[in-house]
Amino acid sequence: MSKVRILVLTSSTGAGHDARAEAFAEWCFQLYRHEVDVRIEQMLEKSSVVNRAGVNFYNRIQKAAPWVHIWFYSVVEILSFLNTRRVTFGAGYYLEVLREYKPHFIFSVHDCLNRGYFQLARETLGADQVRCATYCGEFSGGWGYSRNWIEPSVDLYFSRTPTARDYAVKKGIPIEKTRVRGSLMPPRAHLEVLSPVDRRVFLSKRLGLDPDRFTVFLATGGNGANNHFDLLPALVKHAGRVQAIVICGRNKQAYNDLVHWRANHPELDCYVEGFSEIVHLLIQVSDAIVTRGGTTTCAKALHFRCPIIFNAFGGIMPQEELTWKFFRNGAASEKIEDPSDFAHLIDTWMADPAAYQHVRENFLKLRYEEDPTILIKEVVALANETARADLTYHPFPPE
Repeated sequence: MSKVRILVLTSSTGAGHDARAEAFAEWCFQLYRHEVDVRIEQMLEKSSVVNRAGVNFYNRIQKAAPWVHIWFYSVVEILSFLNTRRVTFGAGYYLEVLREYKPHFIFSVHDCLNRGYFQLARETLGADQVRCATYCGEFSGGWGYSRNWIEPSVDLYFSRTPTARDYAVKKGIPIEKTRVRGSLMPPRAHLEVLSPVDRRVFLSKRLGLDPDRFTVFLATGGNGANNHFDLLPALVKHAGRVQAIVICGRNKQAYNDLVHWRANHPELDCYVEGFSEIVHLLIQVSDAIVTRGGTTTCAKALHFRCPIIFNAFGGIMPQEELTWKFFRNGAASEKIEDPSDFAHLIDTWMADPAAYQHVRENFLKLRYEEDPTILIKEVVALANETARADLTYHPFPPE
């Protein structure tokens, strides 16, 4: 059976890029089953010692010193010049993958895997034998929107918002190649939507919490960077009216410490989890989420109508600045830089529920509906221009 072969280029700088790569693969299987073969490659980590060291350093400073990203981001921008028409670091491994897999389509979901990578794929496989596309997950443009995203030879360029699309065009992407296609969340995020009754049952039966209390979700990325212990005292102050959902990512020490903390603070109802596979459900049962400006979590919060409190402890990374700017300008979203900011905000909301409702109403004005299958069908159709496979489409939701 002839298949469409799609190579997805990603890297674990944060969790968002990988999450979108995995969501894309899940969607392809959902809609085309075994007729579309998706191969995900952690191309930076697997291709070069230099790249791997950069990824590790990125994740370390994200946990320990976000402000350092101001300089790190500037250094990474140099790649936009080094990779103008070739791959500087890791070309050998990438060539092995291209020659062995022979993809019909290259789909990049990472800023550092566009420039040079598309050119090398065309040179290796033939310009008429491979198509290339980029999905950029940024919410807006400006400082923090990497030059590495901009590769004008791309066949399709997907943006999350019209604001981000306009910036990409300004920086060199031909407008006819651009599409605005939303969040690229996995199928389950569109299927597992809780009704008001379901939310109450989930809170009480699954999490052991009170469906009538104000629920604050203290979130973190996959690597577990957090400020939970700085934030929890503000919630303890309102125990009886407020409860918490807390996740720790892959930070085992944070989880162990939080379990100990919870045992010594019985006055605050608190659900604690390590790395969570049900973030989309936890967001749906929360009244507010505290998170850094990671695009994946913020997109889920918007989709599921949960107002964001932006965690700016230690500064805002350049990439996070784009997310914060989008929600600040569009919804006057709240930002906290230290424990007193958070305490003041929770005190205000508890004293005046109308203040919270105003924040929530502004937040919901940014929300948009999307058909998640459109992007997948566009990508597969373009890939099939070279594969020429006879594909069977399976409707979503499943009939």
